[in-house]
Amino acid sequence: MRKTVTVVLPAFNEAKAIGKVLAGIPASIGSMDVRIIVVDDGSTDHTAEVARRHGAKVIRHITNLGAGAATVTGMQAAKVLGADIIVTIDADGQHNPADIQLLVESLVDGPYDVVIGSRLLDPVGMPASRFGANLLLNGVTFFAHGKIVSDSQSGFKAYSREAIEVMELSSPGYEICSEIIGEIYRKNLRYKSVPIKAVYTDYSKAKGQHFLNGVNLILGLLIRMLRRA
Repeated sequence: MRKTVTVVLPAFNEAKAIGKVLAGIPASIGSMDVRIIVVDDGSTDHTAEVARRHGAKVIRHITNLGAGAATVTGMQAAKVLGADIIVTIDADGQHNPADIQLLVESLVDGPYDVVIGSRLLDPVGMPASRFGANLLLNGVTFFAHGKIVSDSQSGFKAYSREAIEVMELSSPGYEICSEIIGEIYRKNLRYKSVPIKAVYTDYSKAKGQHFLNGVNLILGLLIRMLRRA
């Protein structure tokens, strides 16, 4: 039986951008088939309809639960469907779906348990405010979880099935990215960061993390640190 790669896209009101992302996802990678799951996190636009038109399996949250909750829903669904490799990618067009092949091949060739697509390894074109904020969040993630990586907030990652089975994730919002880094450390998972070039359009910048999201993320990480102290 051919192995499968399942691409998971958490999405909230992404009808304007998700179609282009889905159209760029390869149908296969080497000898592996590619499947697509879109987790519609309570969207009020036509995200689900656009996703279905592009052949994606759509799982819908009745209300908006957050990026972390949508990511976990997609991961668990991919596992149930028998995925051998799971890739998460943003639905707003910031990530180039052509790089999915790079992440998957790096995971297999390592072999690694997790491969992180790092924007900070190729930051050309990244707004200075984003660059500085990501460095700050890398530092906060290190103090919260004891693991330093070049881009702790990247939502573009590839995972082995085994990694998904052992990681214990509970963060409902953007702080899930930092929680995943902590799980890599706690579960002794083999990981690698590979450079990706992010696409910064007015739309993707508007849809990304805002100042208030960043503050909430930092507060969430600090609360986790205090609970473990």
